[in-house]
Amino acid sequence: MQLELSKINELGANLVAISPQLPDQTLDLIANANLEFEVLYDAGNTTARDFGLVFTLAEELRPVYAGFGIDLPAANGDDSFELPIPATYVIARDGTIMYDFVDINHTNRLEPALILEVLKK
Repeated sequence: MQLELSKINELGANLVAISPQLPDQTLDLIANANLEFEVLYDAGNTTARDFGLVFTLAEELRPVYAGFGIDLPAANGDDSFELPIPATYVIARDGTIMYDFVDINHTNRLEPALILEVLKK
């Protein structure tokens, strides 16, 4: 990812992640994953909601998450059990969305090479 990040920066762009996790949780994520880009705190999924990307985790899945050690209320600082749908946006300086990729399946992510192609245009 570091190579792609440097190429993104060379094209005059910045990579920013947005997460509903509390800032302390996010700092741990940044440190543990050795992230070299900014991660912004989206309190209560406000930004994700503006993009239509919020869903509530089904009641029957909550014990499954807990079994994996995922405590959403503690991570997000509320009892909503809301999560953002993973999405990637390439946004121009004027706020125009140049490209978007949204997939409810969190394992499907946009290839960094495609982001670079969009930025080069």
